[in-house]
Amino acid sequence: MVLEEPQHALQLRDVPKPKPAKGQLLVRIATCAVCRTDLHVVDGELPDPKLPLIPGHQIVGRVEQIGTGVEGFSIGDRVGIPWLGWTDGECAYCRSNRENLCDRARFTGYTIDGGYAEFTVADARFCFHLPDRYNDVEVAPLLCAGLIGYRSYRKTGEARRLGIYGFGNAARLIVQIALYQGREIFAFTRPGDKASQQAARKLGATWAGGSDEMPPEKLDAAIIFASVGALVPAALRSLAKGGIVVCGGIHMSDIPSFPYADLWGERAITSVANLTRRDGEEFFDIAPRVPVRTKTEIFPLEDANTALDRFRSGKLNGTAVLMIDAS
Repeated sequence: MVLEEPQHALQLRDVPKPKPAKGQLLVRIATCAVCRTDLHVVDGELPDPKLPLIPGHQIVGRVEQIGTGVEGFSIGDRVGIPWLGWTDGECAYCRSNRENLCDRARFTGYTIDGGYAEFTVADARFCFHLPDRYNDVEVAPLLCAGLIGYRSYRKTGEARRLGIYGFGNAARLIVQIALYQGREIFAFTRPGDKASQQAARKLGATWAGGSDEMPPEKLDAAIIFASVGALVPAALRSLAKGGIVVCGGIHMSDIPSFPYADLWGERAITSVANLTRRDGEEFFDIAPRVPVRTKTEIFPLEDANTALDRFRSGKLNGTAVLMIDAS
């Protein structure tokens, strides 16, 4: 499924089967989960995508061919391919364990062709071996909602009272880890969204309410998964002194002005950019121990536009996962 131009529907195309270059794997794709970032790319909210582009960056498949210079993988291995697809390994960021900030980084399904296809090639350095506990559908959402969510969660440090703004896929996954580690969860949804609030309580949240409400006690940290800039000052007002607001999305609407008093007291705001391989290794170690459970809705590859439309309109009953038949 190919994006020819932003703000246009994907087109079903036959394209040549890729060949792995040095350091790459050729992967026969089994599933690819649909992410909000895919919407940002397709809808033209992220600038300068590779065009034409095959979207998708939550890829699960099997190694079919191995390029020269690759170690640690064998034909038939099941692998996951995430958003961060390549870094130069040489810049100051890469050399200081901050490869997620590499200025020359390339991204799966954005600046490199991704997983809405039968085959893809990927830099072996950024492919993950996946836990056996999960099948191909269950594990796909963990490759972005899980990984980026986990990086956002790591940035909250030792926070005991954790606010979550936007109770979507990433939130539902990370809340399971937070509860497993003994944190208290305060869930903020769209005002009046009683169904999401009930789901949060059922999952184990101490409190759930609208994003226009204040929690019953001050929070140590808050993660914003919704792409709504106005939530930043709202989250700041919910924090205790020394707390942090983590913006977990790649795109957000403008943040409105707010009084310095809301930030004072050594409160902080930070964004999350991409992920590191360390994030992935840690996440795929802890996820099966919790165990983190995913909720999915399956679509055939050729219905990718339907999956995106339903995501855009909030009508999904779980993470959309595209099933690919490469037989």
